[in-house]
Parts: sequence; C-alpha cells; structure tokens
Amino acid sequence: MEKRDLRIAKIIREDLHNTNPLFVTTYDLKALYKESTDFSFQYNEMLKKRGLEDSSYLSPGKIHATALLHILYQSVLSQYLKDENPDYFKRVINLVNGDKNIQDVLVFYSNNFPSPLLSTLKLAPYYNDLENLRAFFIHQVLLANPALIKAAGPLIAPEGLSFPKTVKALNSLVGSYNNDNGDEEDDIFLLLTKPARLFPNSLKDQINFIIKEWNGLIPQEFVSMLSSAIDFINEEEKDHGTGFVGKPETYVPDYSLENIEYEAFSTDTDWMPKVVMIAKCTLVWLDQLSKWYNKEITTLDQIPDKELDLLQERGFNALWLIGLWERSESSKTIKNLCGNPDAEASAYSLKDYEIASNIGGWEALENLRHRCDIRGIRLASDMVPNHTGIDGAWVFEHPEYFISQDFAPFPSYTYNGPDLSKDPNIEVKIEDHYYNRTDAAVTFRWRNRNTNETRYIFHGNDGTTMPWNDTAQLDYLNAETREAVIQKILHVARNFHIIRFDAAMTLAKRHIQRLWYPKPGTGGDIAGRAIHAIPDNEFNALIPQEFWREVVDRVAQEVPD
Repeated sequence: MEKRDLRIAKIIREDLHNTNPLFVTTYDLKALYKESTDFSFQYNEMLKKRGLEDSSYLSPGKIHATALLHILYQSVLSQYLKDENPDYFKRVINLVNGDKNIQDVLVFYSNNFPSPLLSTLKLAPYYNDLENLRAFFIHQVLLANPALIKAAGPLIAPEGLSFPKTVKALNSLVGSYNNDNGDEEDDIFLLLTKPARLFPNSLKDQINFIIKEWNGLIPQEFVSMLSSAIDFINEEEKDHGTGFVGKPETYVPDYSLENIEYEAFSTDTDWMPKVVMIAKCTLVWLDQLSKWYNKEITTLDQIPDKELDLLQERGFNALWLIGLWERSESSKTIKNLCGNPDAEASAYSLKDYEIASNIGGWEALENLRHRCDIRGIRLASDMVPNHTGIDGAWVFEHPEYFISQDFAPFPSYTYNGPDLSKDPNIEVKIEDHYYNRTDAAVTFRWRNRNTNETRYIFHGNDGTTMPWNDTAQLDYLNAETREAVIQKILHVARNFHIIRFDAAMTLAKRHIQRLWYPKPGTGGDIAGRAIHAIPDNEFNALIPQEFWREVVDRVAQEVPD
C-alpha cells in the first residue's frame, strides 16, 4: 500500500459530514497546502456556527505541518521496514489476533479512527489488520508529540474518547518487537518521537531539527516541503495589520554580505541637474483654475497662458502632472461602492498609457506642451511599472503577465459582489469582505466567461500595509512581462522628458523575492505567497539581472534625452 491517509477521529468526520480520505501521502506541496486550508476552514466554520470561542480554532499552517509530519513518519517507517525489519508488523499481528482483548483495542482504534482510503481497497482481513496495526503505531507517535496535540488535538485525541484498558498491552507488544538489539538508535518509535522529545512545544523547532538531522532519511523534495511548512506557520503568525501593539522591535538591516552592484548611472545631459519642478494633481488643479478664473477649465489645452507665465516667473522649468493617463473605471466604482461616492479613480490604477479623454487626450497635451516649450518648461509624467488597474488592458489581453494562481489563497474568500469588468468575455470581482471592511484580500477573481478558466490575481502590494484593491500585480519573473513594461516605459519616455516611477523600489530583485517569491524557510511578506517560495538559483535564473539596470541601458540607447 503506497499511499496512506491521516486518520482523524470519526466523531469529527461525522460533525463535518466528511467521508473523504484526508492528507494522503504525497509530495504535492500546493495540493497539501490547499487541503489543509480548506479543512481548517470547514472545521472553524463549524465552531463558529456553534458559537464556540476562536481559541479552539484550527490553524491552517499547523494542520499543514501535522499532515506533513504524518507523511514524514510514514516515509521513514516504510524505509525502516524495507531495510531493517520487514516482518515487524507481521510478527506483532499474529500475537494480537491470538488475544481477543488486545484485538478489541485494534478494532476500537479502526472504528474510531477510520481510513476511507483503506476501506476502498477491500483488502483481505489479514492485510487489513496489518494496515490498522501500522496506523495504530503511527497514531501513538502522533500522541507522543505535545505540539501536535495542541495543533490538532480534536482530530487525533478528541476529548471524551477513551481506549480500552488493554491498549497498554498492545503498546507493549508493538514495543517488544521494535528494538531487537537494545540499541536506542535502532528503535523506530524513539527515532520518530525524538524531535518531539527535544522540542515538545514547537512544531517549527521540530521541523528545523528534522531538516538538519534527518537529511539522509528523507527525499530532497521533502526537505523543501518542510521548509515551506515553517513558512506557512510564520506567515500566519506575522502581523499583516496596519497598527502596532506595544513597541515593535526595530533593527538595521545588514546588507554587507549581499551581492554588490556596480554603479552604472546614465549620463546627465546639461539640463537635467538644473531642473526645478512643481507637481500638480491634474484634476485638482483644473478644478482650482476653474474657480480662480471663474470659468470652466477641464482640459489641458484650456489651462490659461497666465498660469504658465506664473510658473516661469517663479523659477520652475518642469511641470509634473499627476493623473494624465487613462484611469481604471473599476477603481472609481470600488471607491464608490465602499462608501466614498465623490471619489475619483486612483491616478495609479491605470487602464493604459493613453492621455485621459476627460482632460482632452493627446491633442490637448500637445497644445499644453507647445506652450510650455515656449516658456522653457518641460513636462513630467508618472509611470506605474509595478501594477496596472484591476481592469487594465493587459488584464484582459495578457492575464499571464500577472502574478496569479488557480485557487483562492484562503478558503474564506468569496467573490459574489458586482462584476467590475466591461469586457463581455471576462468577469472581474474583488473579494466580498472589502465591501463591509472586514477583510483585505490579497487577490481578486478573474474568470473567462466562455471557458470558465479562473485565475486569482494578486493585487498590487508593497508589503507595508494592505493590498491596493483596485490594482493587479505584474509578475517580474516573467520575461515577457518585463519586456512589455519596458516598451511602455519607452513609450512614456518618448513623450515626456521626465518620468517619476511609482513604487519603483518594489522592482529591485531583493524586493521581488521578499514580497512574491520568498526563499524557502524565510516566509512571505505578502499573505499567501509562502507556497510560491523558490530557491535563489531558480529565482536568479528567471530574472538574471536587475530590472532597473536593463531599463537604464535601454532608455540610454533608445530615448537618450
């Protein structure tokens, strides 16, 4: 029997109406993680309906660790039986079947901790008993782990369930054939329980011990899964809120051992060091001008010459206009639906890099540019390389440009609100709890209405507070995404002498890694990303050089001024 499921208490299965095999031995990290979060959510929802305290809720990260340790115990035990003691359980089962009182213990165990997977195999009674005996042995290993009892007690040691008194006799029989040499190192039970004996109160410490000390006992792919288990727990325990409790610990990062980057700044032309720039929020400025001049001024070409003369007289030679580009319609809709009826769309949630039609489009910009040039004023613009609007053109045309996965990061996420898409083929919905402000989901749901293909695309995020729920996060490990963004940068550079890049720091490699593709064992700064951890060598292969290094080189070559 190559696969085995984690046996949980029958009473819990009945409460949850769950008859499926749980946490079947597998090396599929994402499948195991999703099953852990789904099961924990189902259990915790049951507790909520019963009005029980949340202190008894299951932690998805620790249930995942429990499932992983169960798989580990099964793997090491299988290797032990193969290499050292192939007849171990066969010898014991013959003695068990010769004593009805002891046999009743095994029957009690198999009835109260059933295996749906085993029941589907319809094995002969003898082999069925062998599997139940093995499962009972593993169950004793689980019970010898205080941290597991704390994490998954209702599943493996439910209150009120008492084994027959002869359980001690069964334990003695199992132990009597366990260590023929009297050597502790050869005792499989002591081996499997050693991490729990050394670190009885910490699953993370147990897993770290296993990674360091059991390297020769477990497959390499399993080591990375164990590192991810620590990440999941760390991610859960991390405060992703906006406030502080008490005085947070502060420290100065040490980058002395980081890869050293050489300086390669582009050469400034003569005008660059002399820039004196003023910033204007375009829509606000146009509204102010309308009031000051007592007439409607809504487009760039309507900005009075007198205002440009004032800028020149005050010594400004650059004008940074914030909010020139076509904004996301969904950004405004989200703000309105969330209780701000007068809000406009964010200037950093963009549909595309076209001058917005409501301020006159490209024709009005060219009119303003010409008048500014006469006065020696250069125009400056924003560019947003980190993300697009939730209904940006690429969301519909190139969904593969974005960071996404095919399932919701957390099972509590629901997407039953308004469809924010104007595209007849694509549905776009943000997570429901944004509307009542009870959660800040990290993903929105993208669905192709024709094929039912579904993606959960991550919102833009810099890891400091909450996701920007009107944005979609671009994936910089995708070479096609990087090239597409560079083309947009070149497009902006051909139309503006000065560019201000929004959230530019998030595109440094160390921050792409920290936020979106963390190293195994370090955890993620964005909730739900620990499952996407990759080692340094894979990360560097996917993004060989700094993005901004390439941008500087390409701009210097193609748009030098």
